[in-house]
Amino acid sequence: MKLRFAKWVIIKVAVFLVFYFWDVALSSSVHTIKHQVLSIEHIQPAPFIISNELSDFDDFEDLESGISQLLRKFDIKGAGVAVAKDGKLVFAKGLGYADAEAGLPVEPGHMFRIASISKLITATTIMSMKEQGMLNLDDRVFGPEGILNDSVYLNYRDPRVENITVWHLLNHSSGWNRRFGDHMFMPHIISRATDAPLPVQVPDIIQFAMQRRLHFTPGSGTSYSNLGYAILGEIIEKISGRSYEQYVREEILYPVGIQEMRIGRNLETDRFENEVKYYEQTNAIKSSAFYDATRQVPLSYGGNDIETLGAAGGWIASPAELLKFVVAIDNKSGVPAILSDESIEMMTGIRGSGGQPIGWSATDKRDNWRRTGTFAGTSALVVRQGNGLSWAVFFNSSTYRGTSLSREIVREMQTALNKIENWPRHDLFYYFGARPYLYTDNTGLE
Repeated sequence: MKLRFAKWVIIKVAVFLVFYFWDVALSSSVHTIKHQVLSIEHIQPAPFIISNELSDFDDFEDLESGISQLLRKFDIKGAGVAVAKDGKLVFAKGLGYADAEAGLPVEPGHMFRIASISKLITATTIMSMKEQGMLNLDDRVFGPEGILNDSVYLNYRDPRVENITVWHLLNHSSGWNRRFGDHMFMPHIISRATDAPLPVQVPDIIQFAMQRRLHFTPGSGTSYSNLGYAILGEIIEKISGRSYEQYVREEILYPVGIQEMRIGRNLETDRFENEVKYYEQTNAIKSSAFYDATRQVPLSYGGNDIETLGAAGGWIASPAELLKFVVAIDNKSGVPAILSDESIEMMTGIRGSGGQPIGWSATDKRDNWRRTGTFAGTSALVVRQGNGLSWAVFFNSSTYRGTSLSREIVREMQTALNKIENWPRHDLFYYFGARPYLYTDNTGLE
């Protein structure tokens, strides 16, 4: 086993040395780190440096077997799996196919749509802006004194809209529900109602929602809202003066060495070079294209508007890079967190009466945090456990199991991880670009 790793280390030694000396030269200033990362973004993406063979451990055979069994059971083409322990990436591997027709296997650097896990990224960005004094969670969003006080948002039917705060959007208590459909998935209805051309944009969707009464008074209840997180994306753009994606990548992701995560694209022909291909069930029903009501297309390629979902569900990532993000917002991971303890506690707990965790979909008293994401063609799950383990599993295929699939993933992962006694001492995050801190031990493979 050690000989196998030695061979790979020799092959990659030049890259290893580049990253080592680059890290030594890094300033402790996040501003400096950000611009160093930006300056090298044109070179080969760091995730391509690692391969499946770097995680070829006997101790992880049960994990691989369990996930492979799920692939066969539910006819899933491919999966990406990553595991971090105490802030270090100890396992990153692909199983099955990134492109089944081409026979291309999934590798650790392949990116997947992560659907609603995107909300965790958006929530973290908002909390970071709060810490910098760029906004307050109690700030009003709409109305003449609101953040989004542009003229296009001042024509609203329900005066209670003026009471919506940033906090209400974060914890799904803004007053909108999905009783008559999800605003982010009804482009043709919105286009007809507002005379906005297809494809509709987030401002069009917000105007449509504001032409109707709220379903409940802001803060008086909760209802999961993709619209709420799309509005948070607009807030980030308004305050920062940059696009949502640009601000998040430059101010949140780049400083911790995450270069590849980005907003995905809608059509198969536009997917990124290292992005997997998405597959639906063999009998999946087609849908009207979000950009043309006369065209019938797969939901995964043209039915859902991934790019417009943006802050609510548009990000793509490799499991390893997503774990790097999770480690950076975990104050117990052993590495510096990009948020304060107060912000992390606010995101993983409940503030005041009612509400939900912020960004995360579920947390518990044992300090376990979970976030799921599901679209046609993709299922994603990331879990941060209170015992120092974090892991992510992404699939590039749909199943009819819906959210129940996540329970099977959790069972397989926890059963396998609980059996591991001898954890690898290396840190594969070392291969994923710049970091805002310097390791003091075991940075490479043994």
